[in-house]
Amino acid sequence: MANPEHEDVTRSRDRELGMDRNITRRDFLNGVTIGVAGALASTWLPGMLAAQTSAPTAQDAPGYYPPTLTGMRGSHPGAFETAHSVRDGNFWEKAGKPTDTGETYDLVVVGGGISGLAAAYFFREHAGPSARILILDNHDDFGGHAKRNEFRPGGRLLLTNGGTVSIESPFPYSKEARGLLTELGIDPPVLEKKYSGNVAFRDLGSGYFFDKDTFGTERLVTGAPGGFFGPQSASGKKWGQFLAKTPLSTNAQESIVRIQEGTADYMQGAPQAEKKARLSRMSYKDFLLNVVKAHPDVIPFYQSRTHGLYGIGIDAVPALDCWALYFPGFQGMGLDRTPSKGLTFTALGAVTPQEEYHFHFPDGNASIARMLVRSLVPGSAPGSTAEDIVTARMDYGRLDHGDSSVRIRLNSTAVAVRHVGDAASAKEVDVLYGRDQKVYSVRAKGALLACWNTVIPYICPELPEEQKKALRYGVKVPLVYTVVALRNWNAFRKLGVRSVSCPGMYHSSINLDQSVNIGDYKSSQSPDEPILVHMLRAPCQPGLSAREQQRAGHYDLLATSFETFERNVRDQLGRVLGSGGLDPARDIDAITVNRWPHGYAYEYNPLWDPDWPEGKRPCDIARQRFGRIAIANSDAAAAAYTDQAIDQGYRAVQELLSS
Repeated sequence: MANPEHEDVTRSRDRELGMDRNITRRDFLNGVTIGVAGALASTWLPGMLAAQTSAPTAQDAPGYYPPTLTGMRGSHPGAFETAHSVRDGNFWEKAGKPTDTGETYDLVVVGGGISGLAAAYFFREHAGPSARILILDNHDDFGGHAKRNEFRPGGRLLLTNGGTVSIESPFPYSKEARGLLTELGIDPPVLEKKYSGNVAFRDLGSGYFFDKDTFGTERLVTGAPGGFFGPQSASGKKWGQFLAKTPLSTNAQESIVRIQEGTADYMQGAPQAEKKARLSRMSYKDFLLNVVKAHPDVIPFYQSRTHGLYGIGIDAVPALDCWALYFPGFQGMGLDRTPSKGLTFTALGAVTPQEEYHFHFPDGNASIARMLVRSLVPGSAPGSTAEDIVTARMDYGRLDHGDSSVRIRLNSTAVAVRHVGDAASAKEVDVLYGRDQKVYSVRAKGALLACWNTVIPYICPELPEEQKKALRYGVKVPLVYTVVALRNWNAFRKLGVRSVSCPGMYHSSINLDQSVNIGDYKSSQSPDEPILVHMLRAPCQPGLSAREQQRAGHYDLLATSFETFERNVRDQLGRVLGSGGLDPARDIDAITVNRWPHGYAYEYNPLWDPDWPEGKRPCDIARQRFGRIAIANSDAAAAAYTDQAIDQGYRAVQELLSS
């Protein structure tokens, strides 16, 4: 039986947080604008949320502009239900007979992310400008994980990334990936020099928030020395002084000082190769507890530090990876970093160089996707430079226009890709996709599957069993990038912070958006101006293997309502920044939850994965061409980086062209 007194307290708290306020997201239904379309009951997907559509299609409707949508974004309602129905085996029971569009293409690309768009670019480059290409994407916007969020608090344009942000990679850029960026007009080192970061934030530091459930009390402690990484900051502040202000136990404080500032060699006498091999086979948590001999009370302080890069905590990330990222504790171990700049490490610590720079577009890698689309589809966006793409408004009505040799069809989920005849001798493929509660078919000389690996066996069941097994091996990393538009950032200025680590809370970090000034785009400069705040959530279950944690995270994110996210966002911002004057009921203008149940590509983890021979990793087997069907995505590289997605697109195109 419900407790009326408890319900009254909950309602009262919700009013304090502003859950009843008419913020921007309330103009939208499940992240899809009501004005573009009406609700349409599903005729084929049992239990599917009502789809939003319009005649003839949503993307052609006036005013269709997904970047401005708030609420639940990323993997939004309507983007995944069709694929889930195919997976569950009940799609074809109610789908009806496919409608043959009569369309024929030289290439159909399934997936409009960076890899799929790059593949289309490379294919056209080799096949000529008249090559007919169709790109299908299940989302209401292109870009895959490279999504753009647009806000206008107080009428001012603010941009940020809804997914992938960095052009940098731990791998050396290939000539193909670097060449593509150059052809688009993107030169990151030059852009870094020309457009610096937001100087308004540079004097703000970082802090930690200790929540009552995890640490026994509520306390924000600012002035953290060195931020997340490094033994101490350039200012010379010592960790002991900072930790004395925290609620951590004396034992924990002493251990953290030793971890952050100590110079002991905890594997004294062991050769380099042996040290790296041992570190690759233990978690960072085990390193701290069993090698450094730190007090167990330090673990909650460090647990979420790997969330942003790995989507899991320090219990499931190899210690060697953490050393490579300059995590503390390894200062005295004498591990070799030759060459000294731009390192990446395999399970045994192999080293490769990378060009160093620190630049990203205000909307992250969405600008790369937008520049690719601008190149592929004439008239889809004005301008011609890396600067003018930032504020350009895409014309979505041009994306699937008949007068363009390259067409991009959104809200279209591939449900079957099959050869016309025997795979060994076929000259064409049929591609079937679901859109607006109907199934359509097109024919092409070849298909390139740039969707994520686990989907492929369901839409292409004729693949060899070994390849389907390999495609199912990786489990993509679930994560959430929540973006909050605030009417001002006076609370951050008053508290002297631009970032706060919240290791025990729903979102593990809060950061002022690291936007840049570029072209006509100007980021917030004054604390009285609106600002965007990033909050990170990784739905981990410590104690499980990395893959099992990620599977659990998928279910967690798909089962969590926007209301739950909103309540947690408001509660956390109020608790962490309330002492600086932030009022979540008054100061929040809009909330976008970029939910990615299937986010980063699965990267092989030596804690859980075997040491496969060269060329025998699951991703190597999974990406093999099958007749007129090729595979390209970041999963195919087992690496969630922009250059790797581009490289896989190039490889797959070469396979098709040579077949």
